[in-house]
Amino acid sequence: MFESLDIGASALEAQRIRLDTIAGNIANINTTHDKSGKVSPYQRRFVVLASGRDQAGDAPGVHVEQIGADQRAPLSRFDPGNPDADKDGYVAYPNINLADEMVNALEASRAYEANVTTMENAKAMINSTLRLLA
Repeated sequence: MFESLDIGASALEAQRIRLDTIAGNIANINTTHDKSGKVSPYQRRFVVLASGRDQAGDAPGVHVEQIGADQRAPLSRFDPGNPDADKDGYVAYPNINLADEMVNALEASRAYEANVTTMENAKAMINSTLRLLA
């Protein structure tokens, strides 16, 4: 009876991780250095979802299988005054499209909302069943 809530909870967690990853991409849209300070543009991250819950792979639900890094080449912009510019005056920026990230964020947000609604409906059905049995 409570499996529907478990499925919804797994989907909420997956969409939250997806939104966090998208937020990280947006926050690093102009990041040209890695953690150590070396000139290396941020690589866009994406979430890969898989069926089944992580703890019990055969149980219904969804989980984050991996968070991958986009392997597309960085964008080169001519900016000779930038300290990160190469010898030709080009700076390597992350290959992140803000419009794509915003659409992905909206999609993940709507999926999160849909799962909340599903869980609320399941909870209401469980409560109705318990009232009938009492």
